Amino acid sequence: MKARSALFDIYGDHLRARGGAAPVAALVDLLEPLGVKAPAVRTAISRMVKQGWLTACHIRGHRGYSLTPRATRRLDEAAARIYRTSRRDWDGKLDMVMFAPPVSRQERGRLADALRFHGYGPLAPGTWISPWRTPALPTVFAESDVAYDRFTTVHHGNTKALVARAWDLEELARRYREFVAELEPVVGLIGGGTPDRDAYTARFQLVHAFRVFLFSDPGLPSRLLPTPWAGSAAAAFFDAHAARLRPAADRFVHECLMSR
Repeated sequence: MKARSALFDIYGDHLRARGGAAPVAALVDLLEPLGVKAPAVRTAISRMVKQGWLTACHIRGHRGYSLTPRATRRLDEAAARIYRTSRRDWDGKLDMVMFAPPVSRQERGRLADALRFHGYGPLAPGTWISPWRTPALPTVFAESDVAYDRFTTVHHGNTKALVARAWDLEELARRYREFVAELEPVVGLIGGGTPDRDAYTARFQLVHAFRVFLFSDPGLPSRLLPTPWAGSAAAAFFDAHAARLRPAADRFVHECLMSR
């Protein structure tokens, strides 16, 4: 588990609701059960500060780090999509963006990752679609300094086939089934008498694994998905165990924060 990714999970799933800040020592304590060592945590924090996700602060006389407004917006959007058992109503329209891809390979990759995170899939280089119109799109392109055209359109044809060009749904379904198969024994071992630290660790693994789907699943409308859809079963599995393990995980987080 990479320290930077784990820190995003810590802030998004636990610290955002507690003011979005924590002492460095508490962050080290929270990542230690996951096998992330203190030097890696400190290096990741430094990088996240440079990237504009965290800012230095003081908490009860100790050095700490808090979320920036940019990070807060990103984590709030992520949370709304992670806990997503119920689906939104779709009006049948697609949001389409067209742009000249950046010359730099690194910049192309960064822009593609941002578009995928916000629910867009590629039809062709420089042409991406989504069933949802996100207000974050202007910010995405402004941060990449890329001009774009945007259209709201209706597809007159087999929209399920069009969607299958932008997203590999068979592969996505396979990964959802794999997620359940791998995490079921992890969370299944956690019962009422399990130490809070172990419940926290299991829940963290569950959330960390499910959060990856933010970059590959836009939450397509049910009428554009195969039936049955493996993503629905995976989301129900996630919701049930994330809620069941939440109280014990919260107690462990509170203990780590208060001891520092």
